[in-house]
Amino acid sequence: MNISSAVIHALPDRIDAVRSHIAALPGVEIHAESADGRFVITVEDTRVTAAADVVVGLHRLDGVLSAAMVYQFCDDNGTIEEAPK
Repeated sequence: MNISSAVIHALPDRIDAVRSHIAALPGVEIHAESADGRFVITVEDTRVTAAADVVVGLHRLDGVLSAAMVYQFCDDNGTIEEAPK
């Protein structure tokens, strides 16, 4: 399991197109969006593509000014265990 989050900043006049491109990417979910073109997303590994490849590809989307990964979690077991109390 690999989950990453990123903040994307798009050109204000390209927000709709960038939103559509982001939403179409495998394993991506948009969690927040601002009127000035910022998006908060999460990216998960899928059977087709790795989350890291998707995050790198965000920079190449037409209308994207910047994309910054802000968090990454990886678990080789595929399960999340609670810490002992």
